Amino acid sequence: MLELRKIAVTGGLSAGKTSVCQILHSLGAHVISADAIVHRLLSPSSEIHDNVVTLLGRDILDEQCINRTKVAKKVFHDPHLLHQLEELLHPAVQQEIEKEYQRIQQNNPPLLFVAEIPLLFESSSEDYFDDIVAVIASEEISRVRFAMSTSHGNEEFSARASRQLPAEVKAQRADFVIVNDGTFAALEEKVKALYETLVTM
Repeated sequence: MLELRKIAVTGGLSAGKTSVCQILHSLGAHVISADAIVHRLLSPSSEIHDNVVTLLGRDILDEQCINRTKVAKKVFHDPHLLHQLEELLHPAVQQEIEKEYQRIQQNNPPLLFVAEIPLLFESSSEDYFDDIVAVIASEEISRVRFAMSTSHGNEEFSARASRQLPAEVKAQRADFVIVNDGTFAALEEKVKALYETLVTM
């Protein structure tokens, strides 16, 4: 059986990582999202849920559910606390990605397995993947997209971006780079070309 190729998609804040993954999914790739895994890990039935509550306190709860907005407010201005939270979450996310990869590999797998991981390099997870795709866009365009998708302004964009590696560094460390400064149609063409390259390697 051919080894299912494992691809990580990372990149700049609001550069279009999710759009790239949606296009790859439409082309036949199996796509998984680190953010979706975190959401699942923070559900009340998860062991990670209890560990996060122990770390951050019960004031992050709405009834028994972790409120991610409250978590963000608590950790994003406390680098030490953020680091502790990431040490809980990043290994668990990578473990879930690997479990999903093994599950998909077993039964008539697609040509590509794609994981969207915004903090790939920051979590030192790059070695788990065959190829890394960095999605980047100009800061001006990314700021506009961020404001439109989150209703937050420039200050919040700058705060979140400062906690990540610069997009150009991610691009330098990636195997493939997609510049998403244009239309969705233009992005589709770039991703289709990338898909053809990846499935024929």
